[in-house]
Amino acid sequence: MEDKPLISVQFVDGEIDVYKYSQMKAIGCGGECVFIGKTRPEHDKQHGDLVELSYDCYESMAETQLEKLAEEAVARFSVRTINICHSTGSVPVGSASVVIAVASNHRDDAFLACRFLIDLLKLQVPIWKQEIWEDGTRWSDGKLLVNIENQ
Repeated sequence: MEDKPLISVQFVDGEIDVYKYSQMKAIGCGGECVFIGKTRPEHDKQHGDLVELSYDCYESMAETQLEKLAEEAVARFSVRTINICHSTGSVPVGSASVVIAVASNHRDDAFLACRFLIDLLKLQVPIWKQEIWEDGTRWSDGKLLVNIENQ
């Protein structure tokens, strides 16, 4: 009988310690995949350079939805460990705002589950991103660039 999958969902204020939140228990998995989402440097003709991103969320609902997504990933891809950590508050350019770590018996499942989780997080979870530019702020509209149905 296999052990129950290990699922961890956490929120941290500010940038994420990638090393800390990408660590997984050694339970004999053959494949581990870690997605790290960072604030990338951008320049806008109207607003200047991007300074940071600021995240806000409905934390209890976001936690519940992320746990459900993790359970769905376990069922779809036979993963054994999932750690999800997302920032709230300010995340400067170059720093991590989301870490998703997945471990499974085989690499394909780890890759697919990691992709599935970040794509659906952006689509379904109540986390909002405000862009802080040199001359002001604006809320990001968020764009999903992949077809979830094919996963």
